Amino acid sequence: MLEDESAASGAQGKFALVSIRLPVALTFAALVGGLLAGIIGALAGAPAAATDIAGLIGGLWLRALQMTIIPLVAALLVLGLVQMILAARVGAVARRMIALMVAVQLAGGAFTSVAMPLLLEAVPVPAGAGAFLAQTPSEVGEVPRVLDFLASLVAPNVVAAAAETAMLPLTLFFVMFAVAITRLPQDQGDRLLGFFHALGNAMLLIIGWVLGIAPVGVFALAYGVGVQSGGGAFAALGHYVLTVTMMGTFILVLAYGIAAGLGRTGVIGFGKAMLPAQAVALSTQSSLASLPAMLDSAGRLGLRASTAEFVLPLAVVTFRATSAAMNLAVVYYIAALAGVEVSPTVAVAGILIASVISLSAVSLPGSISFVVSIGPIALAMGVPVEPLALLVAVEMLPDLMRTLGNVTMNVAVTSAVDRAATSSESVQD
Repeated sequence: MLEDESAASGAQGKFALVSIRLPVALTFAALVGGLLAGIIGALAGAPAAATDIAGLIGGLWLRALQMTIIPLVAALLVLGLVQMILAARVGAVARRMIALMVAVQLAGGAFTSVAMPLLLEAVPVPAGAGAFLAQTPSEVGEVPRVLDFLASLVAPNVVAAAAETAMLPLTLFFVMFAVAITRLPQDQGDRLLGFFHALGNAMLLIIGWVLGIAPVGVFALAYGVGVQSGGGAFAALGHYVLTVTMMGTFILVLAYGIAAGLGRTGVIGFGKAMLPAQAVALSTQSSLASLPAMLDSAGRLGLRASTAEFVLPLAVVTFRATSAAMNLAVVYYIAALAGVEVSPTVAVAGILIASVISLSAVSLPGSISFVVSIGPIALAMGVPVEPLALLVAVEMLPDLMRTLGNVTMNVAVTSAVDRAATSSESVQD
């Protein structure tokens, strides 16, 4: 087990990326201020030039945000997938953990793909929310037929696919690329990983700069939305936060089910043991900051220290349990805004892309993760990505559920892995 822990620790250090601080509260304030300024401007008869200037500023910031998605996703996919493959080689504990991680992401994605459209049909998007699509092209693409969809999975020219932001073939290519790296001689693999590591850091610095001026861009975009929608924009944002958060609640409930069923801890006992870690998660909105509390919760549950000290740090780095469910929820919400029909084939593709992106991307700040993780899913499903520029400003609210669900699921998976390891050792004895 000490060998496992050493390997995991080495992998985490090897793929560490730059740390970036983002003005989350200021961005949220800019969103509210921009909407209010737009509403007041509309009522006061502000000149059209003001809206045009705001649209220009917001549009430029939005394009700067979009231009980093493809190279950053490529770097994170390769680094994250190589990390997972190397971890799986370490031993049975890592393989059990990865199997559970994959199952949770697929379950979350499948749940959202069924529940979110039904929820939006029962409780429709409020009137006025369409103003969030002010920067979106009028044509978002046709729903592909099944055969056309299957043919699009492999691109004859990966550079052309990148230029066309064709995320499905790009994702498949980089998955194969990551697997190929692990089969190369170590010196060649290390050189390639060094390139993607540098590429990822460079893109993170750029997107950090772009998000550093997010208050300006968000204020400009929100001004235009406020002019067009009035007070309906606030109702739409509240509706969005509640519906997306509800999809994350499924993962939280699933964590209790895994702990009780696979970990055999008992729902009440698991709930009591998790309270300190959940309190830290809600107060910090950081899985990493919650790691000591998660280790304490694992001890309260009687889990072996060797298992907890290996699984939990690795889970913090590679596992964001709520990502597939909540990221897909955002995409389905934007699809409802844009009137995009999501066919079953495209829905399955969305689930797979969301799962791969969430399982491969290393731990990032919430605002960066929001854009990098959801953008590729939306592009793959033919859904506009432009509304993400405004929705990122309210991510601090759904992020409470993201962190709570992630922390709870991390300990639940640890309990299931520990129980499986104990049972396996008993059988061998």
